[in-house]
Parts: sequence; C-alpha cells; structure tokens
Amino acid sequence: MGRELQRAFLWMIFLLALFMLWDAWQVRNGNPSFFGTPEAVQEQVVENTNTTAAAGDVKVPADSKAVASEVNVTITKPVVVTTDLFKITFDANGASVARAELLKERQTPDWKTRGLPGLILGEEEQQDAGNVVLFDTSAQHVYKAETGLVGGNFPNHRTAFRLITDTLDMKEGQDTLNVSFAASQGNVELIKTYVFHRGHYGIDVKHEVRNKGNVAISPSVYMQLTRDDGKVASDSAFYNTFTGPAAYTEAEKFQKIDFDSIADNDTDLPSQSNEGWIAMLQHYFLTAWVPQQDINRELYTRQLDKHLYAIGSIVAVGEVAPGAEKVVDSTLYVGPQDQRRLEYIAPNLDLVVDYGWLTFLAKPIYWLLAFLQGLVGNWGWAIVLLTVLVKAILYPISAAGYKSMARMRDVAPRMKAIQEKYGNDKQALNQAMMELYRREKINPAGGCFPILLQIPVFLALYWVLLATVELRGASWLLWVNDLASPDPYLILPLLMVATMIIQMKISPRPTDPTQAKVMMIMPVVFGVMFFFFASGLVLYWLTNNVLSIWQQWYVNKQIEKERIKRTIS
Repeated sequence: MGRELQRAFLWMIFLLALFMLWDAWQVRNGNPSFFGTPEAVQEQVVENTNTTAAAGDVKVPADSKAVASEVNVTITKPVVVTTDLFKITFDANGASVARAELLKERQTPDWKTRGLPGLILGEEEQQDAGNVVLFDTSAQHVYKAETGLVGGNFPNHRTAFRLITDTLDMKEGQDTLNVSFAASQGNVELIKTYVFHRGHYGIDVKHEVRNKGNVAISPSVYMQLTRDDGKVASDSAFYNTFTGPAAYTEAEKFQKIDFDSIADNDTDLPSQSNEGWIAMLQHYFLTAWVPQQDINRELYTRQLDKHLYAIGSIVAVGEVAPGAEKVVDSTLYVGPQDQRRLEYIAPNLDLVVDYGWLTFLAKPIYWLLAFLQGLVGNWGWAIVLLTVLVKAILYPISAAGYKSMARMRDVAPRMKAIQEKYGNDKQALNQAMMELYRREKINPAGGCFPILLQIPVFLALYWVLLATVELRGASWLLWVNDLASPDPYLILPLLMVATMIIQMKISPRPTDPTQAKVMMIMPVVFGVMFFFFASGLVLYWLTNNVLSIWQQWYVNKQIEKERIKRTIS
C-alpha cells in the first residue's frame, strides 16, 4: 500500500510538472494560460479613434460642439499639467483627461530582450522604455476619462471648454494644484476643477453646476472611462492578466467585466446603487472613478464602437434653482495598484489586486511580506524571511516527514530483501512492507506532507508576485533587479536545480526503478519550468530547498545518534 501511494504521488508530481512546463511554453508562444481566470485581450486597434459617443443613457445634444460665448482662455490645443507624479493632458472637448504619464513609474523592458534569453533569441535590449502611460489618445490607442452633464441641454464631454486658471505646474514646496475649466450651454455653466495633491495618485474632481436660467433644472453628472480593447504593450509573454472594466457595489461586490460581455450586453452590473466605484484595470495599474459615498448613482457599461467600450456612473445633482449652484465631488484615481494607497481612496478599492481563489491565503502573505519589507527595506530579503517563517511554522510536520524518510533510507536493504523474497505476490509483499513500516515507525507518506503543505503557499505567493505592484522592479542583490520578472541570467533556477539534486542525494532512493528514474529527471523538469517564473518565486523555492536540506541533514544526524544508542544498549 505504501509503495503504491508513493508511486502515485510521484507520478502526480511528474505529470503536474510536465503540464506546467507545457502551459509555460504555450504562454511563451502567445497562447492563453490554463491557470487563473485570464480574460482574452484582443490585439486589434480601434479603427475609428474619433468616436467618442456618450455611453449608456448619456444623450449629447446636436449643438453640443458650440463654443461658449463668454470666453476666458479658449482651448485650441490640449492643456498639459505637470505635478510631482503626473504629466496629464486635457482635451479641449469636455476638458477630458486624454493622456496621463506617471512620472514615478518606469516601463519595464520585456524579459525576452534582457540578459541570456535576449542573446539566445537575438532580441536587442530596450535601453529606455520610458514612463508608464495610462490614459492615451492616439491613432493606435484610445483611453480617456470623460465627464459631463445629462438631463437636458447641458455641457458634456463633447462641449468646448475654456481654461480659467493660470498655473499648470506644481512648484517645489507646493502641496496642491487646482486646475479649472468652464463651459456654458443652455443657460447652464459647468465648472470642472481638478485638484492634484503632492504624493497622491487620487485626483479630487469637483463638478460645479450653475443655473443661469429662469427655471429650475435637475441635471446629473456622468463620469465614465472609455477604452479600446487593445492589448497592453507591456504585457508579458509568460503570463496573462486581466485588462478591462471592473466595478464594486455592496450588493454585487467586486466584479471584473470583460469586453466581450459588454459587446454581448451580458453584464450583471446593478443599475442603481448608493455607493461603490467603477474602474478600468490592467496589469499593476488602474484608473477609477469614485463618486462621493451615500449618494444615489446609476452604473452602466456600453459598447461605443467596434473596439471601443465604456463603463460609467451617473450621479444625480438634484434640483438647482434659478441663480443657484450645486457641487458634486468625486475622486479620479490614476496610478499603480498599491493596496495601501487604494484603501484610503474608497472602501474595497484594494480588491482590484485580485489573487483569485487563493485570496484567503494570499492576502495574509502580502501583509506579512509588506511587514517584513518594512523591517529589512528589501523585498528579496523579505521573501527569504517569509520562507524561514513558513518553514518554522511547518517544522513539526516536516520533521516527522524527514524522520520517516531517514528511517526508510536505513531500512532500504531490508525492503529490497522483502521484495526479492515475495516477488510478484503483491498481497504478501504489501503485508510484509506494512509490518516493517509499523515496526520501524515509518509513515510511507510522511515525506509527501512537507511538499503538499508547501504547494498552497507556493501558489498563493505566485499570485502575490504576479499582482503586487510593489514587487515590480524591486531588486534583491547583484543581478536580480526585478523580483516580478524571470531571472535574466537563469542563475536562480540553476541554483534551485542544484539544491534539488542535493535533496535527492540525501533522501532515500526509491526501490522501484520507475520511481527512481522519475526522481532523477525531476530536477531538470522543475528547473526548465522555473526558467519562466518570477525571480521572487524562484528565490522562495530556492530558500525553501536550502532550509529543507539543512532540516534533512539535521534529522539524519538525530536518527544516526538513535541508531548508535540502540546498538550500544
């Protein structure tokens, strides 16, 4: 029974390794990964980038392009605002955010172009990939943040706005920067004010509605994110991540909405809510509209063109009497998926950092990693310390497993003798083996438990490394300068293979020839598979192997002492 269980387990690990290697190869060649729930991201570009139709029930009047009569500074070209974190471009139409360059976030070169893989594949390394750009409007890409009024002949995101502030650059020592635009249409004036804060990716946005007519009005403010379904240029060839809209409401919780579902009008987004937010996600980054809480809003998604989609929120302003004004506050977040930042922007906005079905385990791992990083100031050493803590917690179970493996090594000659004695009589062979296990206090599956217990931690850490933006571009030491990307020189995977071989040498050799052959090729299979994994993940497994070797050596010494005592007595 013990041999059968061990054989089945080894075959399971071997087949799993082959499957993961095949999956990594599929992703390497541009095919979708089997793991997780990645959404297909099409590589077509928007055919008509001039299409900026309003989404949902947003009705744009025919004369909405008329320029307002009272002009301070008429916008004839895009307005560029520079802060400590942003270089943001506003479109003349609608004072919409047409481009957002993140000055503190650098694009990471494709792993294929760096180090040893680049030399092998003949790819030239990118010297300067530039800053990360989220919002963008070009012939190849459309991604904008748009707002306006609905419910009448009011200014909207097609209306020409005028700039009513002078300062467009955040000066040294300046903590906030206010940039305001205004437009009038149908006796209604809309003033948009973007408030930038030093060190913050959340931009406060005020919509001030002034009724200059003789009758009361009841407009609503819509806030929408418009994006094409094109692939993000920085996406890796080795994994797929979600790109597309997302929303959160207390009723439906966090939802990711793929573009195909919007095209098929097959979304389950609640139409009414008094809280929540909408977002557009891509790997490591997001943009989000967060209206003020405890105010009724209508949520919507729409396909605007063949490859153009929008997600939005409509907030009622309420009745505005003649000569009166009302203000609707909101926050536009444009930046990295930093969980600690997102928690302050809106409740549950940190859910955009999606760890899949292992969230219950990945969240504590992230918290512990962040805590350790705060202590040592380095994410790589934080991963090493995390591995030590995990091994310490699992040590009692691991030690029992290593003792069983050590005892199996001692009784290997007797096991071989039993096999030769009973030959093909499997029933008698199993009975004799079980009696030997019982007499020597050996658990034949004991060596499997340490590995089985590591698998959930390994998978959870995989998702943490894949989704945590703080690890993006984080260095450890020497050549490891991005823990979220594969080792460019393959040194960590090769060291891991070496530790696996050492583990195999100090572990009991299987008596079954088939099992022995499987064990021999396992280091090679795992080594090739780990070539495609993030350096941080390989560092975790390498550290785990080193600690396991030490534990096995220590247990072997203890077993040796016990054997000597029994011999003397």
